[in-house]
Amino acid sequence: MVFLTLSCWIRNRGPDRFWKVQELLKHARHFRGRKNRCYKLAVLAVRRAFVYATKGRKLKKRNMRTLWITRIAAATREHNMKYPILIVPASSSSCFFPSSSSVHDIAITEPRTFLSLAKLARARQQEGFRAALGDGKEPPGVLSRVMLQ
Repeated sequence: MVFLTLSCWIRNRGPDRFWKVQELLKHARHFRGRKNRCYKLAVLAVRRAFVYATKGRKLKKRNMRTLWITRIAAATREHNMKYPILIVPASSSSCFFPSSSSVHDIAITEPRTFLSLAKLARARQQEGFRAALGDGKEPPGVLSRVMLQ
C-alpha cells in the first residue's frame, strides 16, 4: 500500500497495532461478556488477571511449603516425635537434606528411610541434652545467685 499524501500516511497505524490488539485479546478469550471482545475492556481485565496470576504464584509457594511441613509433621508423629525435633538437628547436621521438599518426598515415598532419619534426629537430640547437662564437673549452664552462695 503506497501513501501519496502525508495525511493518509499519518492516519494509518500499520499492521503492528492489529497484532498488538490480537495478542491482548488472545489472553482475554476465556473472559465472560464484552471483556473478551472489546479492546478497551479487555486491557483492564487482562491487566487485572496478570496481577492475580502474580499473587497466585507467591501463594502457591506458600501453600506448598505449608503442605510439606504438615506432611513431615504427620510422618514424625508416627514415630512419636514432633516436627522441630526432626528439623532443628537438620540445620546443624550435614547428613540431613537441606530442603523441606526432599524430606517431604522421603516421608511420603520411603518410610524406612524416614524412620532412619527420625532415629538419627532423636540421637542428635539426646546428644544435645547430654551436652547441655554436662558431665557434672563444671556448674550447669545457667548460674543464679543461689548457686554462687
